[in-house]
Amino acid sequence: MEQFEERAAGLRKKYIRFAWVRLVSFIGGLAVVLWLADWHWWAGALFFMIFLAAFYRVMRWHQGINELARHNEQLKTVNDLELRALDMDLSAFYEGNEFMDAKHPYSGDLDVFGRHSLFQFLCRAGTSGGRSRLAGYLTAPAAPEEIHARQAAVAELKTRLDWRQNLQALSGTLSDNPANVQLIQAWLGDDYLVLKKPLLKAALWLIPLWSAVALAAWVLYIPWPIYLLTLIPAGLIIRQTMPGVDEIHRRTSHAVDMLQHYGSLIDHLERGQFEAPLLQQMHGYFSEGGYSASQNIRRLGYIISQLNVRMNFFAIFLNVWGLWDLQWVLKLERWKMLHKERLLRWFEAMHEFEALSSLANAWHNRPGWTLPQFCEANEITAVEIGHPLIHPEHCVSNDLSMPSRGHIKLITGSNMAGKSTLLRTVGVNMVLAQAGSAVCAARFSLPRMQVYTSMRTQDALSESTSSFYAELKRLKVIIDAVKAANEPDSQKLPVFFLLDEILKGTNSVDRHTGAAALIRQLIRLQGGGLIATHDLELGKMEAEANGAIENLCMEVEIRNGELFFDYKVRKGVSKSFNATLLMRQMGIDV
Repeated sequence: MEQFEERAAGLRKKYIRFAWVRLVSFIGGLAVVLWLADWHWWAGALFFMIFLAAFYRVMRWHQGINELARHNEQLKTVNDLELRALDMDLSAFYEGNEFMDAKHPYSGDLDVFGRHSLFQFLCRAGTSGGRSRLAGYLTAPAAPEEIHARQAAVAELKTRLDWRQNLQALSGTLSDNPANVQLIQAWLGDDYLVLKKPLLKAALWLIPLWSAVALAAWVLYIPWPIYLLTLIPAGLIIRQTMPGVDEIHRRTSHAVDMLQHYGSLIDHLERGQFEAPLLQQMHGYFSEGGYSASQNIRRLGYIISQLNVRMNFFAIFLNVWGLWDLQWVLKLERWKMLHKERLLRWFEAMHEFEALSSLANAWHNRPGWTLPQFCEANEITAVEIGHPLIHPEHCVSNDLSMPSRGHIKLITGSNMAGKSTLLRTVGVNMVLAQAGSAVCAARFSLPRMQVYTSMRTQDALSESTSSFYAELKRLKVIIDAVKAANEPDSQKLPVFFLLDEILKGTNSVDRHTGAAALIRQLIRLQGGGLIATHDLELGKMEAEANGAIENLCMEVEIRNGELFFDYKVRKGVSKSFNATLLMRQMGIDV
Protein backbone atom coordinates (compact mmCIF):
# COMPACT_ATOMS: atom_id res chain seq x y z
CA MET A 1 0.00 0.00 0.00
CA GLU A 2 2.78 2.40 0.91
CA GLN A 3 4.69 1.66 -2.30
CA PHE A 4 1.70 2.19 -4.57
CA GLU A 5 0.68 5.35 -2.71
CA GLU A 6 4.19 6.76 -3.12
CA ARG A 7 4.26 5.91 -6.83
CA ALA A 8 0.83 7.47 -7.40
CA ALA A 9 1.85 10.67 -5.59
CA GLY A 10 5.04 10.94 -7.69
CA LEU A 11 3.11 10.44 -10.91
CA ARG A 12 0.53 13.05 -9.89
CA LYS A 13 3.32 15.60 -9.33
CA LYS A 14 4.86 14.70 -12.69
CA TYR A 15 1.48 15.08 -14.39
CA ILE A 16 0.92 18.56 -12.90
CA ARG A 17 4.46 19.65 -13.75
CA PHE A 18 4.14 18.62 -17.38
CA ALA A 19 0.68 20.17 -17.62
CA TRP A 20 2.41 23.56 -17.37
CA VAL A 21 5.02 22.47 -19.89
CA ARG A 22 2.23 21.40 -22.25
CA LEU A 23 0.46 24.73 -21.92
CA VAL A 24 3.65 26.72 -22.55
CA SER A 25 4.59 24.55 -25.53
CA PHE A 26 1.11 24.98 -27.03
CA ILE A 27 1.28 28.77 -26.76
CA GLY A 28 4.84 28.77 -28.10
CA GLY A 29 3.86 26.52 -31.00
CA LEU A 30 1.00 28.81 -32.00
CA ALA A 31 3.37 31.79 -31.85
CA VAL A 32 5.78 30.05 -34.22
CA VAL A 33 2.88 29.21 -36.58
CA LEU A 34 1.82 32.85 -36.71
CA TRP A 35 5.41 34.02 -37.24
CA LEU A 36 5.97 31.56 -40.11
CA ALA A 37 2.56 32.37 -41.63
CA ASP A 38 3.52 36.00 -41.61
CA TRP A 39 6.61 35.09 -43.60
CA HIS A 40 4.75 32.68 -45.94
CA TRP A 41 1.38 30.96 -45.52
CA TRP A 42 2.54 27.52 -46.68
CA ALA A 43 5.39 27.51 -44.14
CA GLY A 44 2.93 28.30 -41.37
CA ALA A 45 0.51 25.64 -42.60
CA LEU A 46 3.24 22.99 -42.84
CA PHE A 47 4.58 23.72 -39.37
CA PHE A 48 1.04 23.77 -37.98
CA MET A 49 0.35 20.22 -39.23
CA ILE A 50 3.69 18.96 -37.88
CA PHE A 51 3.06 20.75 -34.58
CA LEU A 52 -0.44 19.28 -34.23
CA ALA A 53 0.83 15.74 -34.80
CA ALA A 54 3.63 16.17 -32.27
CA PHE A 55 1.35 17.86 -29.73
CA TYR A 56 -1.17 15.02 -30.05
CA ARG A 57 1.58 12.52 -29.19
CA VAL A 58 2.60 14.64 -26.19
CA MET A 59 -1.01 14.77 -25.00
CA ARG A 60 -1.32 10.99 -25.26
CA TRP A 61 1.92 10.54 -23.30
CA HIS A 62 0.78 13.07 -20.70
CA GLN A 63 -2.59 11.36 -20.34
CA GLY A 64 -0.76 8.06 -19.90
CA ILE A 65 0.94 9.48 -16.79
CA ASN A 66 -2.48 10.30 -15.36
CA GLU A 67 -3.81 6.83 -16.13
CA LEU A 68 -0.76 5.21 -14.54
CA ALA A 69 -1.27 7.33 -11.42
CA ARG A 70 -4.90 6.20 -11.22
CA HIS A 71 -3.82 2.59 -11.70
CA ASN A 72 -1.37 2.81 -8.80
CA GLU A 73 -4.07 4.37 -6.63
CA GLN A 74 -6.30 1.45 -7.54
CA LEU A 75 -3.51 -1.00 -6.66
CA LYS A 76 -3.25 0.67 -3.27
CA THR A 77 -7.00 0.16 -2.84
CA VAL A 78 -6.70 -3.49 -3.86
CA ASN A 79 -4.11 -4.11 -1.14
CA ASP A 80 -6.14 -2.18 1.41
CA LEU A 81 -9.20 -4.31 0.72
CA GLU A 82 -7.22 -7.55 0.79
CA LEU A 83 -5.73 -6.64 4.17
CA ARG A 84 -9.27 -6.16 5.44
CA ALA A 85 -10.29 -9.46 3.86
CA LEU A 86 -7.53 -11.23 5.79
CA ASP A 87 -9.29 -10.01 8.92
CA MET A 88 -12.66 -11.21 7.47
CA ASP A 89 -13.98 -7.71 6.71
CA LEU A 90 -15.70 -8.52 3.41
CA SER A 91 -18.02 -5.51 3.29
CA ALA A 92 -16.34 -3.95 0.22
CA PHE A 93 -16.73 -7.04 -1.94
CA TYR A 94 -19.61 -8.15 -4.14
CA GLU A 95 -22.30 -10.20 -2.37
CA GLY A 96 -23.85 -11.93 -5.39
CA ASN A 97 -27.43 -11.57 -4.16
CA GLU A 98 -28.79 -11.99 -7.69
CA PHE A 99 -27.56 -15.59 -7.67
CA MET A 100 -29.62 -16.58 -4.60
CA ASP A 101 -32.10 -19.37 -5.26
CA ALA A 102 -34.25 -20.73 -2.45
CA LYS A 103 -34.83 -23.94 -4.42
CA HIS A 104 -31.14 -24.65 -5.02
CA PRO A 105 -29.92 -27.91 -3.42
CA TYR A 106 -27.56 -26.17 -0.95
CA SER A 107 -26.64 -22.54 -1.69
CA GLY A 108 -29.07 -20.97 0.79
CA ASP A 109 -28.17 -23.17 3.76
CA LEU A 110 -24.41 -23.01 3.13
CA ASP A 111 -24.24 -19.20 2.78
CA VAL A 112 -22.90 -19.43 -0.75
CA PHE A 113 -24.33 -16.00 -1.67
CA GLY A 114 -25.24 -12.89 0.26
CA ARG A 115 -23.64 -10.89 3.04
CA HIS A 116 -20.53 -12.52 4.55
CA SER A 117 -20.94 -15.39 2.13
CA LEU A 118 -18.57 -17.75 0.38
CA PHE A 119 -19.06 -15.79 -2.85
CA GLN A 120 -18.22 -12.49 -1.14
CA PHE A 121 -15.11 -14.08 0.35
CA LEU A 122 -13.94 -15.40 -3.01
CA CYS A 123 -15.12 -13.03 -5.74
CA ARG A 124 -12.63 -10.57 -7.20
CA ALA A 125 -14.19 -10.42 -10.66
CA GLY A 126 -15.06 -6.96 -11.96
CA THR A 127 -17.24 -8.02 -14.88
CA SER A 128 -20.76 -9.33 -14.50
CA GLY A 129 -19.77 -12.31 -16.66
CA GLY A 130 -16.83 -13.13 -14.39
CA ARG A 131 -19.10 -13.06 -11.35
CA SER A 132 -21.63 -15.24 -13.13
CA ARG A 133 -18.89 -17.72 -14.06
CA LEU A 134 -17.71 -17.94 -10.44
CA ALA A 135 -21.31 -18.37 -9.28
CA GLY A 136 -21.58 -21.25 -11.75
CA TYR A 137 -18.48 -22.82 -10.22
CA LEU A 138 -20.12 -22.72 -6.78
CA THR A 139 -23.56 -24.00 -7.71
CA ALA A 140 -22.80 -27.13 -9.74
CA PRO A 141 -20.09 -29.80 -9.39
CA ALA A 142 -17.67 -29.69 -12.31
CA ALA A 143 -16.68 -32.72 -14.39
CA PRO A 144 -13.53 -34.54 -13.20
CA GLU A 145 -11.31 -33.32 -16.04
CA GLU A 146 -12.55 -29.78 -15.52
CA ILE A 147 -11.81 -29.91 -11.80
CA HIS A 148 -8.22 -31.03 -12.44
CA ALA A 149 -7.75 -28.34 -15.09
CA ARG A 150 -8.99 -25.65 -12.73
CA GLN A 151 -6.82 -26.93 -9.90
CA ALA A 152 -3.70 -26.63 -12.06
CA ALA A 153 -4.73 -23.14 -13.18
CA VAL A 154 -5.46 -21.99 -9.64
CA ALA A 155 -2.15 -23.40 -8.36
CA GLU A 156 -0.27 -21.40 -11.01
CA LEU A 157 -2.20 -18.16 -10.51
CA LYS A 158 -1.80 -18.39 -6.74
CA THR A 159 1.88 -17.44 -7.12
CA ARG A 160 1.21 -14.64 -9.65
CA LEU A 161 0.40 -11.96 -7.07
CA ASP A 162 1.38 -8.90 -9.14
CA TRP A 163 -0.43 -10.22 -12.21
CA ARG A 164 -3.61 -10.89 -10.24
CA GLN A 165 -3.54 -7.54 -8.47
CA ASN A 166 -3.11 -5.70 -11.74
CA LEU A 167 -6.13 -7.58 -13.08
CA GLN A 168 -8.11 -6.58 -9.97
CA ALA A 169 -7.01 -2.96 -10.30
CA LEU A 170 -8.09 -2.82 -13.93
CA SER A 171 -11.46 -4.39 -13.23
CA GLY A 172 -12.03 -2.35 -10.06
CA THR A 173 -12.91 0.78 -12.06
CA LEU A 174 -15.33 -1.08 -14.34
CA SER A 175 -19.02 -0.22 -14.27
CA ASP A 176 -20.45 -3.30 -15.91
CA ASN A 177 -24.12 -3.70 -16.77
CA PRO A 178 -25.14 -7.26 -17.79
CA ALA A 179 -27.89 -5.80 -19.96
CA ASN A 180 -25.28 -4.16 -22.21
CA VAL A 181 -23.56 -7.51 -22.77
CA GLN A 182 -26.90 -9.14 -23.58
CA LEU A 183 -27.72 -6.38 -26.09
CA ILE A 184 -24.35 -6.81 -27.81
CA GLN A 185 -24.95 -10.56 -28.01
CA ALA A 186 -28.39 -9.93 -29.51
CA TRP A 187 -26.84 -7.56 -32.08
CA LEU A 188 -24.40 -10.30 -33.11
CA GLY A 189 -27.38 -12.45 -34.09
CA ASP A 190 -29.17 -9.72 -36.07
CA ASP A 191 -29.33 -9.63 -39.87
CA TYR A 192 -27.06 -7.25 -41.78
CA LEU A 193 -28.57 -3.90 -42.72
CA VAL A 194 -25.93 -2.59 -45.16
CA LEU A 195 -23.17 -5.12 -45.71
CA LYS A 196 -25.11 -7.49 -47.98
CA LYS A 197 -26.92 -4.80 -50.00
CA PRO A 198 -24.74 -3.71 -52.96
CA LEU A 199 -26.92 -0.74 -53.94
CA LEU A 200 -26.85 0.67 -50.42
CA LYS A 201 -23.08 0.20 -50.22
CA ALA A 202 -22.72 2.02 -53.56
CA ALA A 203 -24.81 4.88 -52.17
CA LEU A 204 -22.27 5.31 -49.37
CA TRP A 205 -19.73 6.27 -52.05
CA LEU A 206 -22.05 8.21 -54.37
CA ILE A 207 -23.93 10.36 -51.85
CA PRO A 208 -20.82 12.10 -50.40
CA LEU A 209 -19.55 12.74 -53.97
CA TRP A 210 -22.98 13.98 -55.08
CA SER A 211 -23.19 16.23 -51.98
CA ALA A 212 -19.77 17.74 -52.65
CA VAL A 213 -20.65 18.53 -56.27
CA ALA A 214 -24.05 19.96 -55.29
CA LEU A 215 -22.54 22.08 -52.54
CA ALA A 216 -19.92 23.47 -54.92
CA ALA A 217 -22.61 24.21 -57.51
CA TRP A 218 -24.71 26.05 -54.90
CA VAL A 219 -21.74 28.17 -53.83
CA LEU A 220 -20.89 29.02 -57.44
CA TYR A 221 -24.18 29.58 -59.24
CA ILE A 222 -27.36 27.52 -58.52
CA PRO A 223 -30.07 28.98 -56.24
CA TRP A 224 -30.69 27.40 -52.82
CA PRO A 225 -34.16 25.92 -53.65
CA ILE A 226 -32.54 23.84 -56.35
CA TYR A 227 -29.74 22.87 -53.96
CA LEU A 228 -32.32 21.58 -51.47
CA LEU A 229 -33.66 19.28 -54.18
CA THR A 230 -30.24 17.65 -54.40
CA LEU A 231 -30.66 16.47 -50.80
CA ILE A 232 -33.71 14.34 -51.63
CA PRO A 233 -31.78 11.11 -52.52
CA ALA A 234 -29.98 11.12 -49.17
CA GLY A 235 -33.24 11.91 -47.37
CA LEU A 236 -35.01 8.97 -48.99
CA ILE A 237 -32.20 6.57 -48.05
CA ILE A 238 -32.17 7.87 -44.46
CA ARG A 239 -35.93 7.51 -44.17
CA GLN A 240 -35.87 3.94 -45.48
CA THR A 241 -33.02 2.75 -43.25
CA MET A 242 -33.73 4.72 -40.06
CA PRO A 243 -35.69 1.94 -38.25
CA GLY A 244 -32.86 -0.52 -38.82
CA VAL A 245 -30.21 1.98 -37.74
CA ASP A 246 -32.24 2.85 -34.63
CA GLU A 247 -32.39 -0.83 -33.63
CA ILE A 248 -28.65 -1.32 -34.13
CA HIS A 249 -27.97 1.83 -32.15
CA ARG A 250 -30.28 0.71 -29.34
CA ARG A 251 -28.41 -2.57 -29.00
CA THR A 252 -24.91 -1.09 -29.09
CA SER A 253 -24.97 2.52 -27.91
CA HIS A 254 -24.43 1.92 -24.17
CA ALA A 255 -21.52 -0.50 -24.56
CA VAL A 256 -18.74 1.99 -25.40
CA ASP A 257 -17.24 2.40 -21.93
CA MET A 258 -17.68 -1.28 -21.17
CA LEU A 259 -15.83 -2.32 -24.32
CA GLN A 260 -12.97 0.08 -23.64
CA HIS A 261 -12.59 -1.42 -20.16
CA TYR A 262 -12.82 -4.93 -21.56
CA GLY A 263 -10.07 -4.00 -24.02
CA SER A 264 -7.80 -2.96 -21.14
CA LEU A 265 -8.53 -6.15 -19.19
CA ILE A 266 -7.88 -8.37 -22.19
CA ASP A 267 -4.72 -6.44 -23.07
CA HIS A 268 -3.44 -7.40 -19.61
CA LEU A 269 -4.46 -11.02 -20.18
CA GLU A 270 -2.82 -11.08 -23.62
CA ARG A 271 0.53 -10.04 -22.20
CA GLY A 272 0.58 -12.94 -19.73
CA GLN A 273 2.44 -16.21 -20.24
CA PHE A 274 1.01 -19.38 -18.72
CA GLU A 275 1.87 -23.03 -18.25
CA ALA A 276 -1.38 -24.59 -17.01
CA PRO A 277 -3.27 -26.14 -19.97
CA LEU A 278 -6.56 -24.38 -19.14
CA LEU A 279 -4.84 -20.99 -18.93
CA GLN A 280 -3.02 -21.63 -22.20
CA GLN A 281 -6.29 -22.58 -23.88
CA MET A 282 -8.06 -19.43 -22.66
CA HIS A 283 -5.04 -17.29 -23.54
CA GLY A 284 -4.98 -18.75 -27.05
CA TYR A 285 -8.46 -17.42 -27.78
CA PHE A 286 -7.17 -13.85 -27.57
CA SER A 287 -4.83 -14.31 -30.55
CA GLU A 288 -7.01 -16.72 -32.53
CA GLY A 289 -6.70 -16.24 -36.28
CA GLY A 290 -3.84 -13.79 -35.85
CA TYR A 291 -6.14 -11.08 -34.45
CA SER A 292 -5.51 -9.16 -31.23
CA ALA A 293 -8.62 -9.40 -29.07
CA SER A 294 -7.90 -6.23 -27.09
CA GLN A 295 -7.27 -4.10 -30.19
CA ASN A 296 -10.39 -5.34 -31.93
CA ILE A 297 -12.61 -4.88 -28.88
CA ARG A 298 -11.34 -1.31 -28.54
CA ARG A 299 -11.96 -0.85 -32.25
CA LEU A 300 -15.55 -2.02 -31.77
CA GLY A 301 -15.98 0.49 -28.96
CA TYR A 302 -14.61 3.27 -31.18
CA ILE A 303 -16.96 2.42 -34.06
CA ILE A 304 -19.95 2.47 -31.71
CA SER A 305 -18.81 5.83 -30.30
CA GLN A 306 -18.82 7.25 -33.83
CA LEU A 307 -22.32 5.89 -34.43
CA ASN A 308 -23.33 7.62 -31.18
CA VAL A 309 -22.52 10.95 -32.85
CA ARG A 310 -26.02 10.67 -34.36
CA MET A 311 -27.34 11.90 -31.00
CA ASN A 312 -25.68 15.28 -31.67
CA PHE A 313 -27.88 17.94 -33.31
CA PHE A 314 -25.30 18.66 -36.02
CA ALA A 315 -25.27 14.99 -37.02
CA ILE A 316 -28.19 15.77 -39.36
CA PHE A 317 -25.78 17.54 -41.68
CA LEU A 318 -23.32 14.62 -41.56
CA ASN A 319 -26.15 12.27 -42.51
CA VAL A 320 -27.57 14.43 -45.31
CA TRP A 321 -24.17 15.08 -46.86
CA GLY A 322 -22.47 11.73 -46.22
CA LEU A 323 -24.91 9.17 -44.71
CA TRP A 324 -22.89 9.23 -41.48
CA ASP A 325 -25.02 6.64 -39.65
CA LEU A 326 -24.88 4.12 -42.47
CA GLN A 327 -21.13 4.62 -42.95
CA TRP A 328 -20.52 3.53 -39.35
CA VAL A 329 -23.18 0.82 -39.47
CA LEU A 330 -21.26 -0.66 -42.41
CA LYS A 331 -18.05 -0.56 -40.36
CA LEU A 332 -19.90 -2.24 -37.48
CA GLU A 333 -21.17 -4.98 -39.77
CA ARG A 334 -17.76 -5.56 -41.32
CA TRP A 335 -16.39 -5.91 -37.79
CA LYS A 336 -19.19 -8.35 -36.95
CA MET A 337 -18.53 -10.39 -40.08
CA LEU A 338 -14.90 -10.86 -39.04
CA HIS A 339 -15.23 -11.33 -35.28
CA LYS A 340 -18.78 -12.44 -34.53
CA GLU A 341 -17.75 -15.89 -33.29
CA ARG A 342 -14.53 -14.70 -31.67
CA LEU A 343 -16.11 -11.97 -29.55
CA LEU A 344 -18.11 -14.42 -27.44
CA ARG A 345 -15.02 -16.61 -26.96
CA TRP A 346 -13.01 -13.54 -25.91
CA PHE A 347 -15.65 -12.69 -23.33
CA GLU A 348 -15.81 -16.30 -22.10
CA ALA A 349 -12.02 -16.50 -21.74
CA MET A 350 -11.91 -13.20 -19.84
CA HIS A 351 -14.64 -14.38 -17.48
CA GLU A 352 -12.85 -17.70 -16.94
CA PHE A 353 -9.61 -15.89 -16.04
CA GLU A 354 -11.47 -13.73 -13.52
CA ALA A 355 -13.14 -16.71 -11.85
CA LEU A 356 -9.89 -18.68 -11.64
CA SER A 357 -8.03 -15.62 -10.34
CA SER A 358 -10.65 -15.27 -7.60
CA LEU A 359 -10.03 -18.84 -6.42
CA ALA A 360 -6.27 -18.29 -6.60
CA ASN A 361 -6.55 -15.10 -4.55
CA ALA A 362 -8.42 -16.95 -1.80
CA TRP A 363 -5.73 -19.62 -1.64
CA HIS A 364 -3.01 -16.96 -1.53
CA ASN A 365 -4.82 -15.26 1.38
CA ARG A 366 -5.16 -18.61 3.14
CA PRO A 367 -1.86 -20.42 2.44
CA GLY A 368 -2.76 -23.20 4.90
CA TRP A 369 -5.43 -24.47 2.52
CA THR A 370 -4.77 -27.46 0.28
CA LEU A 371 -6.00 -28.90 -2.98
CA PRO A 372 -8.43 -31.80 -2.43
CA GLN A 373 -8.01 -35.22 -3.97
CA PHE A 374 -10.81 -37.04 -5.77
CA CYS A 375 -11.15 -40.79 -5.48
CA GLU A 376 -13.30 -43.46 -7.09
CA ALA A 377 -14.01 -45.13 -3.74
CA ASN A 378 -17.11 -44.10 -1.81
CA GLU A 379 -15.10 -42.64 1.06
CA ILE A 380 -14.74 -39.14 2.48
CA THR A 381 -11.64 -38.31 4.51
CA ALA A 382 -11.06 -34.88 5.99
CA VAL A 383 -8.12 -33.94 8.20
CA GLU A 384 -8.25 -30.66 10.13
CA ILE A 385 -11.19 -29.37 8.14
CA GLY A 386 -12.43 -25.91 9.07
CA HIS A 387 -14.99 -23.36 7.91
CA PRO A 388 -13.46 -20.90 5.40
CA LEU A 389 -15.65 -18.01 6.60
CA ILE A 390 -14.44 -18.17 10.21
CA HIS A 391 -11.35 -16.13 11.04
CA PRO A 392 -8.32 -18.48 11.16
CA GLU A 393 -7.51 -17.38 14.72
CA HIS A 394 -10.94 -18.58 15.88
CA CYS A 395 -11.53 -21.47 13.51
CA VAL A 396 -11.61 -24.89 15.18
CA SER A 397 -10.80 -27.75 12.83
CA ASN A 398 -11.99 -31.36 13.05
CA ASP A 399 -11.28 -34.70 11.42
CA LEU A 400 -13.95 -36.71 9.66
CA SER A 401 -13.86 -40.08 7.91
CA MET A 402 -16.92 -41.92 6.61
CA PRO A 403 -18.38 -43.89 3.71
CA SER A 404 -20.17 -41.54 1.36
CA ARG A 405 -23.00 -43.97 0.52
CA GLY A 406 -25.27 -45.99 2.80
CA HIS A 407 -23.86 -44.32 5.91
CA ILE A 408 -25.01 -41.53 8.22
CA LYS A 409 -23.15 -39.70 10.97
CA LEU A 410 -25.67 -38.71 13.63
CA ILE A 411 -24.38 -35.65 15.52
CA THR A 412 -25.88 -34.74 18.87
CA GLY A 413 -24.97 -31.87 21.15
CA SER A 414 -26.30 -29.03 23.22
CA ASN A 415 -27.20 -25.59 21.95
CA MET A 416 -24.37 -23.56 20.40
CA ALA A 417 -22.00 -26.55 20.56
CA GLY A 418 -21.22 -26.19 16.81
CA LYS A 419 -23.33 -28.91 15.17
CA SER A 420 -24.74 -26.68 12.41
CA THR A 421 -21.34 -25.12 11.79
CA LEU A 422 -19.81 -28.57 11.41
CA LEU A 423 -22.42 -29.47 8.78
CA ARG A 424 -21.73 -26.23 6.91
CA THR A 425 -17.98 -26.78 7.22
CA VAL A 426 -18.20 -30.11 5.41
CA GLY A 427 -20.70 -28.83 2.86
CA VAL A 428 -18.84 -25.62 1.97
CA ASN A 429 -15.56 -27.46 1.53
CA MET A 430 -17.25 -30.01 -0.74
CA VAL A 431 -18.57 -27.10 -2.80
CA LEU A 432 -15.09 -25.55 -2.99
CA ALA A 433 -13.51 -28.87 -3.89
CA GLN A 434 -15.90 -29.55 -6.76
CA ALA A 435 -15.46 -25.99 -8.03
CA GLY A 436 -11.74 -26.67 -8.56
CA SER A 437 -10.61 -24.61 -5.55
CA ALA A 438 -8.31 -25.29 -2.65
CA VAL A 439 -10.15 -26.16 0.57
CA CYS A 440 -9.89 -25.19 4.23
CA ALA A 441 -8.30 -28.45 5.40
CA ALA A 442 -4.92 -30.09 5.86
CA ARG A 443 -6.12 -32.98 3.70
CA PHE A 444 -9.42 -33.69 2.00
CA SER A 445 -10.31 -36.59 -0.29
CA LEU A 446 -13.76 -37.36 -1.63
CA PRO A 447 -15.69 -38.71 -4.61
CA ARG A 448 -17.72 -36.34 -6.73
CA MET A 449 -21.12 -35.88 -5.10
CA GLN A 450 -24.19 -33.66 -5.25
CA VAL A 451 -24.70 -31.84 -1.97
CA TYR A 452 -28.26 -31.39 -0.65
CA THR A 453 -29.18 -29.58 2.56
CA SER A 454 -32.20 -29.02 4.79
CA MET A 455 -31.22 -26.55 7.49
CA ARG A 456 -33.11 -23.27 7.21
CA THR A 457 -36.57 -24.10 5.87
CA GLN A 458 -39.01 -21.21 6.31
CA ASP A 459 -42.72 -20.71 5.92
CA ALA A 460 -43.99 -19.08 2.72
CA LEU A 461 -47.05 -16.86 3.17
CA SER A 462 -47.47 -16.45 -0.59
CA GLU A 463 -47.86 -20.22 -0.91
CA SER A 464 -49.81 -20.68 2.35
CA THR A 465 -47.01 -23.00 3.47
CA SER A 466 -45.99 -23.55 7.10
CA SER A 467 -42.34 -24.03 8.02
CA PHE A 468 -43.08 -27.69 8.83
CA TYR A 469 -44.64 -28.32 5.43
CA ALA A 470 -41.81 -26.41 3.75
CA GLU A 471 -39.36 -28.76 5.46
CA LEU A 472 -41.32 -31.80 4.35
CA LYS A 473 -41.21 -30.56 0.75
CA ARG A 474 -37.46 -30.07 1.07
CA LEU A 475 -36.98 -33.54 2.49
CA LYS A 476 -39.02 -35.01 -0.36
CA VAL A 477 -36.70 -33.33 -2.85
CA ILE A 478 -33.72 -34.93 -1.08
CA ILE A 479 -35.35 -38.38 -0.96
CA ASP A 480 -36.19 -38.19 -4.66
CA ALA A 481 -32.62 -37.12 -5.47
CA VAL A 482 -31.18 -40.04 -3.46
CA LYS A 483 -33.56 -42.43 -5.25
CA ALA A 484 -32.66 -41.06 -8.69
CA ALA A 485 -28.93 -41.38 -8.01
CA ASN A 486 -29.36 -44.97 -6.85
CA GLU A 487 -31.27 -46.19 -9.91
CA PRO A 488 -29.49 -48.63 -12.25
CA ASP A 489 -27.41 -46.90 -14.94
CA SER A 490 -28.15 -43.52 -13.38
CA GLN A 491 -25.98 -40.68 -14.69
CA LYS A 492 -26.71 -38.55 -11.63
CA LEU A 493 -24.11 -37.98 -8.93
CA PRO A 494 -24.57 -39.71 -5.58
CA VAL A 495 -26.20 -37.44 -2.99
CA PHE A 496 -24.49 -36.25 0.18
CA PHE A 497 -27.07 -34.65 2.48
CA LEU A 498 -26.72 -32.31 5.45
CA LEU A 499 -29.81 -32.25 7.67
CA ASP A 500 -30.14 -30.04 10.73
CA GLU A 501 -32.77 -30.85 13.36
CA ILE A 502 -35.19 -32.92 11.27
CA LEU A 503 -38.94 -32.18 11.59
CA LYS A 504 -38.40 -29.48 14.19
CA GLY A 505 -41.82 -27.97 13.46
CA THR A 506 -43.92 -30.72 15.09
CA ASN A 507 -44.39 -32.36 18.51
CA SER A 508 -41.64 -34.43 20.09
CA VAL A 509 -43.30 -37.83 19.52
CA ASP A 510 -44.02 -37.23 15.83
CA ARG A 511 -40.60 -35.66 15.39
CA HIS A 512 -38.78 -38.68 16.82
CA THR A 513 -40.91 -41.19 14.93
CA GLY A 514 -40.64 -39.33 11.65
CA ALA A 515 -36.89 -38.67 11.99
CA ALA A 516 -36.18 -42.33 12.72
CA ALA A 517 -38.26 -43.42 9.72
CA LEU A 518 -36.48 -40.92 7.46
CA ILE A 519 -33.04 -42.09 8.60
CA ARG A 520 -33.94 -45.74 7.93
CA GLN A 521 -35.29 -44.83 4.48
CA LEU A 522 -32.15 -42.88 3.55
CA ILE A 523 -29.98 -45.81 4.63
CA ARG A 524 -32.06 -48.25 2.51
CA LEU A 525 -31.65 -45.91 -0.48
CA GLN A 526 -27.87 -45.91 0.00
CA GLY A 527 -27.83 -42.23 0.91
CA GLY A 528 -24.94 -40.73 2.83
CA GLY A 529 -24.59 -37.63 4.95
CA LEU A 530 -24.59 -35.85 8.29
CA ILE A 531 -27.63 -35.28 10.50
CA ALA A 532 -27.51 -32.93 13.49
CA THR A 533 -30.16 -33.35 16.18
CA HIS A 534 -31.09 -32.62 19.79
CA ASP A 535 -33.07 -35.86 19.91
CA LEU A 536 -30.74 -38.06 21.96
CA GLU A 537 -33.09 -41.04 21.58
CA LEU A 538 -32.06 -41.26 17.91
CA GLY A 539 -28.63 -42.28 19.14
CA LYS A 540 -30.05 -45.73 19.95
CA MET A 541 -30.36 -46.40 16.22
CA GLU A 542 -26.62 -47.01 15.96
CA ALA A 543 -26.98 -50.40 17.62
CA GLU A 544 -29.51 -51.67 15.06
CA ALA A 545 -27.83 -50.24 11.94
CA ASN A 546 -24.95 -52.71 11.44
CA GLY A 547 -22.42 -49.90 11.04
CA ALA A 548 -24.59 -47.77 8.74
CA ILE A 549 -25.07 -45.19 11.52
CA GLU A 550 -22.38 -43.77 13.79
CA ASN A 551 -22.98 -41.43 16.70
CA LEU A 552 -20.85 -38.32 17.04
CA CYS A 553 -21.27 -35.51 19.51
CA MET A 554 -20.11 -32.02 20.35
CA GLU A 555 -20.03 -31.27 24.07
CA VAL A 556 -20.09 -28.20 26.31
CA GLU A 557 -18.63 -27.72 29.78
CA ILE A 558 -20.18 -25.66 32.54
CA ARG A 559 -17.62 -24.12 34.88
CA ASN A 560 -18.78 -21.93 37.72
CA GLY A 561 -22.00 -21.19 35.91
CA GLU A 562 -20.24 -20.30 32.64
CA LEU A 563 -20.35 -22.21 29.33
CA PHE A 564 -17.14 -23.38 27.64
CA PHE A 565 -17.19 -24.76 24.09
CA ASP A 566 -14.30 -26.50 22.37
CA TYR A 567 -16.25 -27.27 19.13
CA LYS A 568 -14.49 -30.63 18.77
CA VAL A 569 -16.17 -33.76 17.47
CA ARG A 570 -16.17 -36.86 19.67
CA LYS A 571 -17.61 -40.34 19.32
CA GLY A 572 -20.84 -41.20 21.12
CA VAL A 573 -24.04 -39.45 22.15
CA SER A 574 -23.96 -36.04 23.83
CA LYS A 575 -24.21 -36.02 27.64
CA SER A 576 -24.16 -32.26 28.21
CA PHE A 577 -27.11 -29.86 28.45
CA ASN A 578 -27.09 -26.09 28.53
CA ALA A 579 -30.56 -24.88 27.55
CA THR A 580 -31.63 -24.29 31.19
CA LEU A 581 -28.51 -22.24 31.93
CA LEU A 582 -28.96 -20.20 28.76
CA MET A 583 -32.57 -19.45 29.63
CA ARG A 584 -31.59 -18.35 33.14
CA GLN A 585 -28.94 -16.05 31.67
CA MET A 586 -31.66 -14.48 29.51
CA GLY A 587 -33.77 -13.78 32.62
CA ILE A 588 -36.19 -16.71 32.37
CA ASP A 589 -36.97 -18.25 35.78
CA VAL A 590 -36.56 -21.97 35.36
